[in-house]
Formats: sequence, C-alpha cells, structure tokens
Amino acid sequence: MKFTNIISKLAFLFGVFLLLANTTQAAESTIWLNDVKKEFYGDREIKESSDIIELTAPYRAEDPALVPIKITSKIPQTKERYIKTITLFIDKNPIPFSGEFHFTPESGRADLAMRVRVNAYSNVRAVAELNDGTLVMHKKFVKATGGCSAPLASDMEAAMKRMGKMKFRVDNNASSAQLLISHPNISGLQMDQLTRLYTPAHYVEDMKITFNNRLVLNAKTDIAISQDPNFRFYFVPKKSGVLKAEIKDNKGNRFSQTYEVKL
Repeated sequence: MKFTNIISKLAFLFGVFLLLANTTQAAESTIWLNDVKKEFYGDREIKESSDIIELTAPYRAEDPALVPIKITSKIPQTKERYIKTITLFIDKNPIPFSGEFHFTPESGRADLAMRVRVNAYSNVRAVAELNDGTLVMHKKFVKATGGCSAPLASDMEAAMKRMGKMKFRVDNNASSAQLLISHPNISGLQMDQLTRLYTPAHYVEDMKITFNNRLVLNAKTDIAISQDPNFRFYFVPKKSGVLKAEIKDNKGNRFSQTYEVKL
C-alpha cells in the first residue's frame, strides 16, 4: 500500500513537472513570436530545420556567463547560393538580440563558435538568411541562470588595462581561425559590491575581419557576448596575406590587430 502511494505521488509530481515545462515552453514561444520575431522579421516565414545550419549548445551550462555555442553551416558558400547573415537570439535575456554575423561567398563556410551569457532557462536561436531571402532557424534549449548579471571573472582595473588587445590563432590545417579579444564586455547588469551601483554597459558592438582587404566576417554584437569575446570562424586562405581585425565598442573606442598568414 505504501509503495502504491509513493508511485502515485511520483506520478503526480512528474505530471506537475511536465505541466510547468510545457508552460515554460509556451511562454518561450510567446516571447519569440510576439516580440522578437515580429520586431526583426515581421510576417516573413522562418523554416525550422537543421538542414542549413546546426546550433550546438549545452543543455545545462556549467557557467551561465560563459556558455559555449557553435553554429555549423550545412551548405558551401557559392556565388549562386550562400548564407548571407546568421542572427543569434537568446529569448529570455534582457536583450534577446545577441549578434548578427554577415558572410560572403568568399567566407567559404558560415561556421561560428563563441561564448555567450544566458540569463535564464531559455531557447537559444540561430536564424540564417540566404542570399535569396530564405530564412531558416535552428534552436537549442539551455538551462542557465544569472549569466548577464554575473560578476566579471577578473579584476575590473586589470580588465580595463588589457582592453583592446587582440590575438589571432590560425589552425595548422588552415580550416579555421580564432580571434581573442580582451574586453570586459560589461552587460550593465553587474553590481559593484562596494557601491551597490550597477556598472554602466561597456561592450564590443562592431567587429570586422578581413583578409588582404577582402571581407571574411562582419558582425554587430550586444551584451550577451561573454567577457573577453572569443570568436572562431571558418578560414581557408588561398595565398599568403594579412588577416586583420577591427573592433569598436559602444563607447566609441576602436582597436585593430593584424596577423600575417604564410602558406
């Protein structure tokens, strides 16, 4: 009899869990359809599929302020058909828009990896726009809490001294490159523990990467990108040349870095 009661209670609790989960998912859909999608895409159709891009993210984040995500393209970049833009959204963040990344046929592939802040249990969405105007989305649900308000991982004074320093890493097999940016990328939601005041937002908002003065990747980003932004992107040079990064933050500071690629 006691065993039967335990089973009944577990079944009841499981039912409550499913109800709460469905309610959360419904709220997520409402935010996306009524607010975010409407603002950025209006009535345009967005197909949900992993045939064009695939988003990879942890189901449960170890650190909500440093959630690794990867976007893998499923089609090559050709003049006839290519991914023009990938826009990243995190539904439950204070600002759902996280970044907009622009590609060209010369990008080779529209692959990206980065670390983001996730403020609450939320869908993370990547929306690809092809050159013919087609919109395709892939999403993942991530369990994380407090990523946007988490304190900086390093001392503020030290972070400001390093601000603007950048480093390129190019894989030996020349299939991808990585740009590491030293910048506090303050979200505006972090509280100073001494003054109990919020530190004003200060983050990278524009990034441009070129190779021999030809565009590789252009991006507009917001507060969801983690401290010390770290972007990995597809890169296969056909000859030696200069890889260059130019960034601008929301306070008007500009920085640049070059890297000589030798084949």
